[in-house]
Amino acid sequence: MIQSEAQSGGRWPRLIQAAFDAFSVPDLRAKILFTLGMLAVYRLVAHIPIPGLDAAALSNLFNNNQLLQFLDLFSGGALARMSIVALGVFPYITASIIMQLLTPVIPQLQAMSREGEAGRIKMNRITHWSTVPIAIAQAFAQLILLQQANVLTNVGFTGDAFLPTVAAVFSMTAGTMFLVWLGEQITERGIGNGISLIIFAGIVVGFPGLLTTGFLARDNIIGIFFFAIIGLLIIALIVVFNEAHRRIPVQYGRSIFRGGQMYRQSGSTYIPLRINSAGMIPLIFAFSIVILPGTVAQYLSSAGGFLGNAAANMQTALSPTGPIYWVLAFFLVVAFTFFYTLVVFQQQNIAENLQRNGGFVLGIRPGRPTQDYLNRVIIRLTLGGALFLGFIAIVPYIASLITNVEAIALSSTSLLIMVGVGLDTLRQLEAQLMMRNYEGFLR
Repeated sequence: MIQSEAQSGGRWPRLIQAAFDAFSVPDLRAKILFTLGMLAVYRLVAHIPIPGLDAAALSNLFNNNQLLQFLDLFSGGALARMSIVALGVFPYITASIIMQLLTPVIPQLQAMSREGEAGRIKMNRITHWSTVPIAIAQAFAQLILLQQANVLTNVGFTGDAFLPTVAAVFSMTAGTMFLVWLGEQITERGIGNGISLIIFAGIVVGFPGLLTTGFLARDNIIGIFFFAIIGLLIIALIVVFNEAHRRIPVQYGRSIFRGGQMYRQSGSTYIPLRINSAGMIPLIFAFSIVILPGTVAQYLSSAGGFLGNAAANMQTALSPTGPIYWVLAFFLVVAFTFFYTLVVFQQQNIAENLQRNGGFVLGIRPGRPTQDYLNRVIIRLTLGGALFLGFIAIVPYIASLITNVEAIALSSTSLLIMVGVGLDTLRQLEAQLMMRNYEGFLR
């Protein structure tokens, strides 16, 4: 049976009282203030630009480039300002995803993942080192893109352009690594997952501008009202699907030696298999791929002849205002959800760990039969999660058709990130309060 942890009976006085309880505990208050302080440092650094920019040309470039708008989602507007943290934590996220996908393929990484805490530290170090070349490549690619858009001049590694280019690339790479360090400090000494909170803070900061450009500047009051209603319903749906899971009952049996005799003890628990175990990763994959052809075609369409005409047709067909763009996004999200979920699930080796610790699923033989059973369950659950994420991906287009209000690109992805990070942070606060015998946020 599918169950949901989301509680619909939460009340504002109880939430406010829990907030006061959180600040009344000295060490918990210190963690919250430390987290807020690190996020404030992040927002301060996000306003330090690299030199030599044409601000007007930069603004025009971002208004006409969906791929840059998508990348700007993870930088909290720092990319639109071309600050030293313009790359955000996206290179680190890319390196983490690559590591997750390569772990079942490379035997050395697979063995490392089974070494417990020591293996996790080694893999984390590899991820950090992998982030550096990815950040350098992305920084240089963005500088080339800005040069083509006449936002920057003298980009290259020859002549007078060498030192400014190296300075800009290394500044942006250092900015990314600084954000990664900042996020890890939040995770270790604050509340919540630091990397996720940095992305969350960037999205929240961009919402005032989203409301101004997307809603307040329009005259369709009725459409805007229904668009807001759809947004609230989508948030509720995200909460339900993020928290919904299926419990697989597990029985543990062990033998203990006491008083010269052997006793058999048993206990029961469950494995929670979530419907949406892939999170936002499939949306990142899908939108990156569906946006890329149109972005490339935008620069090739100015060429004459057959190539220019083909690029112009592709740009029109894959426009975010057309149905082909959103249909393709839906199917890519569904496909990537299955792919990513199954890859990550196989890495967990649940059946092997159960058998090693004397556990078994009720009614299922240990070993391979348990693995096959869990695979069948996760495939059925993933079908629901994939359709849910596919629906979330195309909500902006559906909302624009219903309300006649043009949806802001990738707003549903932003909502999914915000709700997921918010729930995870509240859950950690809940655990901290329950440890101190306080009533928490979520119960």
